[in-house]
Amino acid sequence: MPDAGRTLPRNDPRQYDDLAGEWWRPDGAFAMLHWLAEARAALVPPASRPGALLVDLGCGAGLLAPHLAGKGYRHVGVDLTRSALEQAAAHGVTAVNGDVTAVPLVDGCADVVAAGELLEHVPDWRRAVAEACRLLRPGGLLVLDTLNDTALSRLLAVRIAERLPTVPRGIHDPRLFVDARALVAECARHGVDLRLRGIRPGVPGLLGWLLRRMRAAGRPDATTGDRPGATAAGPTPRIVPTWSTAVLYQGRGRRSG
Repeated sequence: MPDAGRTLPRNDPRQYDDLAGEWWRPDGAFAMLHWLAEARAALVPPASRPGALLVDLGCGAGLLAPHLAGKGYRHVGVDLTRSALEQAAAHGVTAVNGDVTAVPLVDGCADVVAAGELLEHVPDWRRAVAEACRLLRPGGLLVLDTLNDTALSRLLAVRIAERLPTVPRGIHDPRLFVDARALVAECARHGVDLRLRGIRPGVPGLLGWLLRRMRAAGRPDATTGDRPGATAAGPTPRIVPTWSTAVLYQGRGRRSG
């Protein structure tokens, strides 16, 4: 858990070392990342060839891995945080310690590039997008999700969300949120036709989860380990499509050529 003796700036990567024990707790500080990983993996089709490679930019502790099981990819994860990469490796991810704006992998190596809940943490998200597109083979697939640069997104994702149970304070810097139209245009510059849709947690599931979290407060046995989609109290919320991209959105697109 965070070191009570220090206060870090917003979006400081050292927060992830402080929160290293939270990654695989389904009801912990990164609970919503579990839900988003499942939704992101649903955008990834089974591998179309032997030896297909999926590069997971900003992979964290490898939360995408259980949802890719059986799809036939070699899963390579790139992240700056070594404590997270150690956990990713324990879940079958080939871990690469590196910056997503200068990925130490060759051009055109990836059948799929995933960039989940990453771009809103990168000071130069355009460089990260350029790298994601560079890694893709012709016909390769880019899947991502991020927060839009809108007043509504800043209100919900920062001012309100950070008051909810278990949500880390200061995990986002709203100045880094990514305008959806600018992202589509940037991907197009690099040969990827990105299509967007808004997403959100299902309301009944989210309300039920929040109620269970309040009831479970202070109980050390409230989670059941690292099984995706389950807690001691019941199923986790599902991420569902919504008509608006104003807050949280997914992108999916293929590289031309």
